[in-house]
Amino acid sequence: MTQKPDVRLRRIYDDPADDDGIRVLVDRRWPRGVSKARAELDEWCTQVAPSDALRKWYGHDPEKFEEFGSRYRTELREPEQASALRRLRLMASHERLTLLTATKHLDLSQAAVLAELLRVSGQ
Repeated sequence: MTQKPDVRLRRIYDDPADDDGIRVLVDRRWPRGVSKARAELDEWCTQVAPSDALRKWYGHDPEKFEEFGSRYRTELREPEQASALRRLRLMASHERLTLLTATKHLDLSQAAVLAELLRVSGQ
């Protein structure tokens, strides 16, 4: 039986923790007010971020989250995005992976959708 990948969500504005494992920013834009040194990133994976059009349509409206997730999963099937998602999956198979985002509500973010995809085997 394969163990589920250990994928965590955190805000980029939170201080890095010793147990974060691999730290990957999954936003398309660099978050305001955070230096690259303070972020202590292992990678900035813009390829898995939602398109600007999808991000603007969603606007972090909780009532749109389910539809956002569906549209976002469709975007992640595009070759470049799918390749980046496979890379994240590989990282998560070896070590704890912490997905970072500037979003205030982690459970309503693209990082939450990504974490779910990464935790489910065979996606």
